[in-house]
Amino acid sequence: MTSPRVGVLALQGDVLEHLRAVQRAGGRAVAVRRPEELAHLDAIVLPGGESTTIGKLLAAFDLFTPLQQEIAAGLPVFGSCAGMILLAEKIVGGTRDQRTLGGLDVTVRRNAFGRQVDSYEQNLQAPLLLGDDRPVRATFIRAPWVEHAGPSVQVLATVRAGAAGSRIVAVRQGMLLATAFHPELGSDTRIHQRFVDMVAAHLR
Repeated sequence: MTSPRVGVLALQGDVLEHLRAVQRAGGRAVAVRRPEELAHLDAIVLPGGESTTIGKLLAAFDLFTPLQQEIAAGLPVFGSCAGMILLAEKIVGGTRDQRTLGGLDVTVRRNAFGRQVDSYEQNLQAPLLLGDDRPVRATFIRAPWVEHAGPSVQVLATVRAGAAGSRIVAVRQGMLLATAFHPELGSDTRIHQRFVDMVAAHLR
C-alpha cells in the first residue's frame, strides 16, 4: 500500500520539524499553503506555533473554511500545541476574536503552563499514546492543557501541574489526535508513527 500523503500546514510554526518527522515515520510529507492542496491529502498536521497568528493566516490564505470543512468531513488531523488549540471546540484564555477550526470536543486553556520563560521538558510516560512503555521527552513551550474532555474523547496522557494535580496533555477523538507538547522537537518519531499508522489503517 502507498504511504499516506500527510500535509503539514506551512503558514507559521514548527513546519520543517513536522515535515521531517512525518517523512521519518513513513508518510509522504507535503507542505500545505493553498486551499487546493487540501484535496490531495490523506491527513494533515497542524504544527506548534502561535495559535492566534496561525488562525489569522488561515483566513488570509483562504484556508480557514476549506480546512474546517475537511476536518468536519473526516480528514485525519494531528495537532501539536497550537494545533491542539486550533482543533478545540472551546478556549479559555484566548483573544476575544480568536476562532478555532473545531472538531475536538475539548476545552483548552491557552498558555496554561506559563509564558515562554516557563517552557520546560520532561520524560512522559504515555503508553496509550506511544504504544509502549518507553517514555518520550516532551517539550512544553507556552503550552495549553485540556481543562475538559467530552465523553467521546480518549485521554492519552497527563502530567502533574500545580496544585490542581494532573492535567490532560494528549487526547484522541476519532481521527483527531492532539498533544499539548511538541513531539516534532527531537529524534523520537513514535507519536508521528502512531499518527501515520492511524491514517494508513483508516485508508484500508
